[in-house]
Amino acid sequence: MSPHLPITPDEIAVQAIEAAEAGAAILHLHARNPEDGSPSFDPAIYRQFLPRIHAATDAVINITTGGSITMTLDQRLAAAIDVSTEMASCNMGSMNFGSFPVLEKLKTFKYAWERDYIEGTRSNIFRNTFADIEQVFERLGRGHGTRFEFECYDVGHLYTLKHFVDRGLVQGPIFLQFVLGVLGGIGADPENLVHMKRIADKLFGDSYQWSVLGAGKHQIPLITQAALMGGNVRVGLEDSLSISSGVLATSNAEQVRLIRDVLETLGLDIATPQEAREMLGLKGRDQTRLS
Repeated sequence: MSPHLPITPDEIAVQAIEAAEAGAAILHLHARNPEDGSPSFDPAIYRQFLPRIHAATDAVINITTGGSITMTLDQRLAAAIDVSTEMASCNMGSMNFGSFPVLEKLKTFKYAWERDYIEGTRSNIFRNTFADIEQVFERLGRGHGTRFEFECYDVGHLYTLKHFVDRGLVQGPIFLQFVLGVLGGIGADPENLVHMKRIADKLFGDSYQWSVLGAGKHQIPLITQAALMGGNVRVGLEDSLSISSGVLATSNAEQVRLIRDVLETLGLDIATPQEAREMLGLKGRDQTRLS
């Protein structure tokens, strides 16, 4: 849906480095098959861009363990384990993850796999059971000292995380990513953001950091609200393809620059990568297999 989405390892590296130079402290990364743009779990593809990003920036590298609805748990963990990453995302539950409504507007496709993949979100779920999450914590968290961006698509995901905290499988500081606006998860309403924050306060007190992912057109309004509430922000072409109404963003860095301007106008400080590491209790870039 956008010619500006990075697909090849070179494109991903260039856009990640530009985003870091624009002020992003954390870079959340997926890999794609460079031949057709389809989601990839192959550590060999990740290794075509991760070392380059690591060498060129001080940013925290945050690798997905979500991948896609078609991947097994072993596949979703493969790249993060391969490089013993500082940080990884962790979806806090199985859920419907519906992108199929886009088929009502999108009639032509660049690659053959895309239509069936999107239609598949009508009948398939993204799976992350309690047993799956336990494996993520054991194999990646305990096994590699990786800490997590806990992606919470609904209020129940916060209670699931609290369950793992109570069992001692998760220790602070906790980093919550409230995800609003994905079909199947909580809606992108300002009231829902306030509610998510209220429940997080109830469950985790003051021992957590938090950020907001606003899907699509909700990106900038919701993350600006989050910043005014004391949270952190996330932007990127994974979440929204636009820079303003009807205008495609030409890069991830363009979105970073936009929200940085908003935040600095509001008198807020932009964390450096090292400050982010200290806030989140990360093990450090020298403890990865990219050093």
